[in-house]
Amino acid sequence: MTLKFRTDVGIDKIKDYLMSKVDTSSPVEVEKVGRYLKHIEIYRRMEKKVKAEGVSITVRNGSQSYVKSHPLLAEMNKVNASIINIERSFRFQGDDENKNSYSANDLL
Repeated sequence: MTLKFRTDVGIDKIKDYLMSKVDTSSPVEVEKVGRYLKHIEIYRRMEKKVKAEGVSITVRNGSQSYVKSHPLLAEMNKVNASIINIERSFRFQGDDENKNSYSANDLL
């Protein structure tokens, strides 16, 4: 039996983890953590709504009706892209020591 991978980690745990990894004396980094958490909350609310309503909706326009994808799916993609961009911008403490410096010779 395989264990189900949990993605519903609490916001408090994420906040604690990020705050332990960033420079908390930098207001910019602390602001990034706050924005990151807000985006995760927004994404989870949209995800819950899509799960409740389904990934497709039926649109009725007069005598016509057609099925289309849920409008929140596109918005979820945008929020997810924002989350990933914020993740990339974090400057975790100790990262400078662990980053490799690459040169053109490494491409060969």
